[in-house]
Formats: sequence, structure tokens, C-alpha cells
Amino acid sequence: MLAVLGNILSILHTSRMQRGTEGAVIFMYSTLSYVPRPWRVLTLAVFSSYASAENVIDSESAAGVSCSDAWYRATESRLVSGDGQGHGPDLGSEEWKSVIEYKLGIRGQADIPPRNSDEWCRYVDTLIAKKSVTGSAVGLSSGAGDTHEGPSFSCDKAEAGSTEAMICADPELSALDRTLAGVYKAAVTKAVNQHPPMLRAEQRGWIKGRNDCWKSTDQRSCVKHEYERRIVELQAQYRLVDFTGPVQFICEGNPANEVIVTFFNTEPPTLIAERGDRVSLMFIQPSASGSKYQGGNEMFWEHQGEARITWGYQAPEMRCVKSP
Repeated sequence: MLAVLGNILSILHTSRMQRGTEGAVIFMYSTLSYVPRPWRVLTLAVFSSYASAENVIDSESAAGVSCSDAWYRATESRLVSGDGQGHGPDLGSEEWKSVIEYKLGIRGQADIPPRNSDEWCRYVDTLIAKKSVTGSAVGLSSGAGDTHEGPSFSCDKAEAGSTEAMICADPELSALDRTLAGVYKAAVTKAVNQHPPMLRAEQRGWIKGRNDCWKSTDQRSCVKHEYERRIVELQAQYRLVDFTGPVQFICEGNPANEVIVTFFNTEPPTLIAERGDRVSLMFIQPSASGSKYQGGNEMFWEHQGEARITWGYQAPEMRCVKSP
């Protein structure tokens, strides 16, 4: 192993002489994937020592950086701001710079130089170089010390900066993905006789919606919310958890005006309400009294044996009671 490290350092030094700082840093990262996992921590430590000794990340290099189209393109190639499918903010725009700060974990910090200055570009360039060596930037993980269990999908082809790369690097999001995979598998079993077969198409649509979270100012929270909502949605729709009901509610004293409600022991609690040929999935909401659920344009609020139900956008509130 020592001989291998010696060879890598020799090539690294030559790479720096030929390609400069950026080429050396890129080489550091790329070679780690060829090092056996048990040796990666040691290899990374050697790289860090080399970087310090050779001043791979130095102020003189950073001083030569200025904001330009070429710099924006180079930075975008290292910290992808879009969704990995060609969608993202314009390079160099205020939105793009905000995303780059988020990727580096510095958005909102007080000591960041103004975004419209060369100092900002130099600051970002230095951070990217440092994180490339330590493997701490999103999408730049070396694998050293990476012991958490990954998501249900393969991370080998996840593009840097994509939603998939974020999930692969985050233990909590990975765990949510594994949970959803199990719930989806159970739902597929229940939907085997579904006509027309909607579940797979709905899941593809959900994945697209999840990946659109790159547009959010808090991408991680958006992704987490999408997972939690989809898990509960499938559990309720395909009766994968304990439930109570169905319970019939008669509205405005008219037996023909009924709403049928089934309550599900999901987390958070949900219900599915049916009125005529329309169905609404609702999630429990904070309330001062009773149990309040909210769907897209529907609301169900039960208190002291009476339910107040709104069904449709700007529809009048109905007063309903349980059928005997």
C-alpha cells in the first residue's frame, strides 16, 4: 500500500506541475475511488498533508480568481446548481449564487463577501478547493468514513448536485427513501389488479416532483417533505396501516348529501373522504379543539360529535353529523 501511495503522490506532483492547482485537486478526488475502502482514510490524510506542504490551496492562487463567464462555467461543473437534467438558474445570476452558497453550506452567514464582487468568487473558489480535498462538499464525497446505509437506488450514476446525490449523501433522506421503497413495494402488491394501472405512472410523476425541489430555497426540507407525504399517501390509499371506518356523515340534514370518511393511523394521521365520485386525502392540522384535517381544496373538522366540511375551492362550509 505504501508503494501505491508513493506512486500516487508522484503522479499528483506531476499533475500539479502540468495542470496547476485545479488539476491537482481533481486528481486527488478521482484517485480515491480506486483505493480500497479500508485505506481511504489514510490516503485522504496523505493527500491533505501534501496539499498543505505544496500549498495546493493557497491565497496566491485564490488572489488570481475573478468573476467571469469562464469561472462560472468551471464552478458549475464542480457544484451543479440544477437538477442534473438541464434545469437550473442562469450562471452568474443572483439565484445561481444563492444556490452555490447553499451547496457549500454558507448561505446566510454574515462573513460572506458581497455577491457582486470578485471577492465573493475568490471566497467560493477557495471553499470548493478545500472541500474537494476533505471530501465534505455535497456531491464531492470521497467515500472515506462513509458508513451510513444508502438509499434504495444505486448512487453510482447520481450526478453531482442532483437531488439523487443529495439523498445519497444524507443518512436521513436515504432512510426515508428505503422506507418509501418498502411501502411502494407493498402498494404494488395491493394494486396488482388495479385497472387502469395507475400506481407506477403516479410514482414516476412523484419522482419528477421530488427532483423539482432544486427550485426550493430549502431543497433538503422540500425533499424530506415530499418523502414523508408520499409514504403516508401510499399507506392510506392502499390500506397498509390500521384504520377506522368507513364512517358516514350526513350533511345539512340531507341523507343524499353524504361524505364517507376513513381515518388512518399514519404519521402524521390522515383520512380519506369520499363524496360522490370525488375522493380527497387530508392531513391532520394543528387546531385548538377537535380534529382538523386539510386536503387540496377540502377541509374536515370534527368537534363534539359534529363535523364541519368544506368540499371544493371557495365552497360553503357544510355542517354534518355521523349517520346512526
